[in-house]
Amino acid sequence: MKTLDLLFQEKKENLITIYTTAGYPNLMDTPTVLKQLQNNNVDIIEVGIPYSDPLADGPTIQATSEKALANGMNLKTLFDQLKSIKEEMHTPIVLMGYYNQMMKFGIEKFLGECKESGVSGLILPDMPFEIYLKEHQSLFEKYNQKVVFLITPQTPKDRIKAINDATSGFVYVVSNSATTGATEANYNEDFLAGLKNLGLTKPYQIGFGISTKTDVEKAWGFADGAIIGSAFLRAIENSNDLEKSVDDFIATIK
Repeated sequence: MKTLDLLFQEKKENLITIYTTAGYPNLMDTPTVLKQLQNNNVDIIEVGIPYSDPLADGPTIQATSEKALANGMNLKTLFDQLKSIKEEMHTPIVLMGYYNQMMKFGIEKFLGECKESGVSGLILPDMPFEIYLKEHQSLFEKYNQKVVFLITPQTPKDRIKAINDATSGFVYVVSNSATTGATEANYNEDFLAGLKNLGLTKPYQIGFGISTKTDVEKAWGFADGAIIGSAFLRAIENSNDLEKSVDDFIATIK
């Protein structure tokens, strides 16, 4: 499987990352969704680990998490599914979850499973980068797991530099101060326009509120890539043909 490092060596701009919730719409759909996203040449696949108390997720992703948990999705099942398609996947997979999920599972066990499953990196929005650097960085490196940290319009400039330095994957730029899932992009354009002047040395992508081709192209004007989640999940919600639904959605944004 291609790592984030290799991807960023090969492609430095106009990246597309698609977020999907593990175990949604149905428990065993995740492998199909991931393979079809790969067939559509998305650059990175972000797989959300369902959680009962998400902090950064809007109504759409919360609803998909509830459905996935009701379907029976858990970390063991997710890792088993990822392992089952590991040899077929070359698109980098990044898991998005919460710090407590990793701690409850066991941090080293969790990172080991990520490596065995072909996962390239992790987004844990509530894990402070200071804690990562002090307590976890060596384990992340031992298991070849990149870490992605978030910045928002409220993040002070000195902290943005520190987050950039701590990030080993890409910097996740939150486009506004809301949660995910807006049907229209509501960019804080002053913040985004200033990104190029902040001295970011790691690849950075914009997420939250991106749902259309216009949104994607606008995000590309500010950053290296665009991240789409809620709009994609809405597109596959009631699908009778999952592969076609994935194809149709990607066609609308490319």
